[in-house]
Amino acid sequence: MSLVVYLGALVFGMSSVLLLRRPRTAVRNPLTLSTCVAIALGALVFVCAAPATLAAVNDLTGIPNFGAPLTYGMLSAYSCAVLVLLINWRGGPRERVRRMVLRSIAAYGGLVAVIVVLFALAEADTERLTDLDTYYANTPFMREMILLYLVGHSAAMLVMCVVCVKWGREVTGLLRTGLRLILCGALLDVLGFQLAKYTAVVARWSGHDLDFLSTTLAPPMASLAALLCAAGFVLPRLLPPALAQWRGLGDYRRLDPLWSLVKSVSTAPKPSVAWWQLPQDRLQWREVSIHDALLTLAPYFDHRVRERVRDTALSAGRSPHEARLAAEAAMLTDAARRAAAREEPPETAGTYRLHATEVSGTGGLVELAQALHRQPAAAPPTAAGPTTEPEEPHVA
Repeated sequence: MSLVVYLGALVFGMSSVLLLRRPRTAVRNPLTLSTCVAIALGALVFVCAAPATLAAVNDLTGIPNFGAPLTYGMLSAYSCAVLVLLINWRGGPRERVRRMVLRSIAAYGGLVAVIVVLFALAEADTERLTDLDTYYANTPFMREMILLYLVGHSAAMLVMCVVCVKWGREVTGLLRTGLRLILCGALLDVLGFQLAKYTAVVARWSGHDLDFLSTTLAPPMASLAALLCAAGFVLPRLLPPALAQWRGLGDYRRLDPLWSLVKSVSTAPKPSVAWWQLPQDRLQWREVSIHDALLTLAPYFDHRVRERVRDTALSAGRSPHEARLAAEAAMLTDAARRAAAREEPPETAGTYRLHATEVSGTGGLVELAQALHRQPAAAPPTAAGPTTEPEEPHVA
């Protein structure tokens, strides 16, 4: 069972690490900080609840079942953190938020203190690592301690369910999806973990044995609930940047034809590229380097090549935009050939702005790269030009 519980801790812990990937920013944001604290405490609850951890804690302290109040205290702290998270998520006037946060901390701080006092008053000398709740269900003070931690956790989860249902009607998109995942996790916690615990404890009170609900059913239900809640917490915050990185990787790869053509003339400084560098960082460097190379190649632009290819594309029925991209791709290919051969700039060179330099972002560069990719495999057009007198360079 320790493996199942540790798995739940790992899921929660990884979620917190992902949200804290920028610690300075996270600490200044109450919502992000409260989310990370709630997730981290949830992970600690699973670590403390594992039988292997309970046995180690009992051995280190020399007190049988000392791991029980430790785990129940952590669970109460997690319940408090969930309420604080919901308060920050809701927002509102700063003083009102601060007052509600302090009230929640005071209430659950008192609950933790009562749990410790009840454990100190109880006689629980027999170590129980997996069935303490049911084994001591009828023991004075231990009975009250078990009931108190369950009620405190239930209150937090039920509030979470109510809030998720209410807010789910007011929001859309990823936030609604996240709220639904959190709601599913909270309901699974209430119906799978807590109801199983309540049923097993009440059965002991009435002289029946339903311990398997507490020892066998409840732990995996709690782990699954943690998985759903963690996904709901991180999805609205991590999916948009993850999609942005994915799009950045796609643009980075689509720029390959253009980069292969101009990289030899780029003079932009090359930073150290590590395998863990994010796609958007790589894309930004490539974009800067390509723009630098285009400036270097600008004196070699032959407008006879551009105009000839543009007219041919228009005659073939292509749109003006497609014709312009095809013409610019041909002119750029010819300019790169001239620069590589160290030829003199053509006499028809003049002021002209590529479409890729007129638009912001990488969209224009990607269009130019794809136009290069669609060029025929034949030799690139040269600057030989027509036999008639050349036209004056087009100035845009």
